[in-house]
Amino acid sequence: MIELIHLEKKYENVTPLEDVNAVIKDGDVISVIGPSGTGKSTLIRCINMLERPTNGQIILDGVNITAPGYDLTQARRKIGMVFQSFNLFGHLTVIENLMLAPMDILNKSKQEAYDTGIALLRRVGLAGRELQYPEQLSGGQKQRVAIARTLALDPDVILLDEPTSALDPTMVGEVQAVIKDLARSGKTMIIVTHEMNFARAICNRVFYMDQGGIYEDGTPEQIFDAPQKELTRRFIRNLKVLEFLIDNGDFDFIGAGTEIDRYCLQNDIPSRTKYRIRLAFEELVQQMLFSVLEHTPIRVVVEYSAAQEQTTVSVSYGGERFDPAEGDNELSYKVLKSSVEELQYEYEPQAEYTNTVRAIFRENTTR
Repeated sequence: MIELIHLEKKYENVTPLEDVNAVIKDGDVISVIGPSGTGKSTLIRCINMLERPTNGQIILDGVNITAPGYDLTQARRKIGMVFQSFNLFGHLTVIENLMLAPMDILNKSKQEAYDTGIALLRRVGLAGRELQYPEQLSGGQKQRVAIARTLALDPDVILLDEPTSALDPTMVGEVQAVIKDLARSGKTMIIVTHEMNFARAICNRVFYMDQGGIYEDGTPEQIFDAPQKELTRRFIRNLKVLEFLIDNGDFDFIGAGTEIDRYCLQNDIPSRTKYRIRLAFEELVQQMLFSVLEHTPIRVVVEYSAAQEQTTVSVSYGGERFDPAEGDNELSYKVLKSSVEELQYEYEPQAEYTNTVRAIFRENTTR
C-alpha cells in the first residue's frame, strides 16, 4: 500500500503539487488524467523518488521512503517505472537491457536473468528479438521491451508515464494490449495517460489532477460518466468555456458581445451557434435579469462541446427564488424559449448563487 500525505513539489517558478493526499491500495489500477501542467508526471516521479518532494511524506508498505537516510534502493526494488521515451541502453542488446537490473539490484545470476528475460520477451510478444539492438526496433517494440525490463525486477508497483505518447498511432494498440494484460495480473499500477478510452478500459480508479493536487478521485463510471466537480466535468466533456461576472450597473455589455464573438472564432464555433449564444445572453441577461437584479451579481458561463455538439449558457444569481419564466418580460422569454432545446431553472437556497437558469442547444437539431 502507498499513502501520500500532504505531498508537495516546488520548482523555482512553479508548484505542480501543492497538497496531494491519497491512499493507493494493493492491486489498484489507477489512471491519472488531467490537463497539461497539472503535475501528473511529477506525481509518479515523486512516488518513485526520481523527484524528491519538497514537503510531505510517501509511505510505502508502512515505511516513510521520504525520510532522511532512507535507502532508495529498497523502494526501487518494489516500484518499477516505464517512461514515455523508453530509456533503453542503445549499446546493449534487448536481452542485455533486460538482464542488467536483475543482476545488479537483485543479485541474480547471469543465467537466471537471461531465462527471466526470455520469458518476459515472450510475454510481451517479442520472442526472437533478444539479440537485436534498440535501433532495430519500432517505437512500439521499444516500449514493450521497456515494459519487460521493468517486469524483470518483479516490482509490486508499476508506474507508467504516458507510455504511448511517443508512439506512432499505428503502434499504440500493441503497447496498450500489453498494459491491459498487466492490469489483469493483480499488480498495483499507476498510469499517466491522455487516452481516455484506454484509461477507462483498464482501471478501477481514476485520479483527475488539477489545482495542484488530486482534484477528483473516483471509479471510471463516476469520473467519465458523472463527474462531481466542475473542472473534471469540463475536462471530460472537452468543454470550451467563457465566463462573465456582472457585478455592477456599469457592466460593458457591448464589450461582452465582442468577447463572445472572439470566443466563437477561437473555438471554431458555427455562426448559427454564435447567434444563439448572443441571443441567450441578450434576452436572458440583459432583458430579463439585469434590470431586476441590478444590485445582485450575475455569473454567466458559456460551455461549448464540439464532441457533443452542444452549447450551454448558464446564468446564476443570488437572492430569493426568481424564475424568469414567471417574470414580467413575456416577449423575451418566448424569444429565448423558441431558440433553445432545453430551458432549465433551479433554486438551491444553500448555494452561493441560489438561482440558475440553463439554456441548452445542440447542433444536430433542425430547430
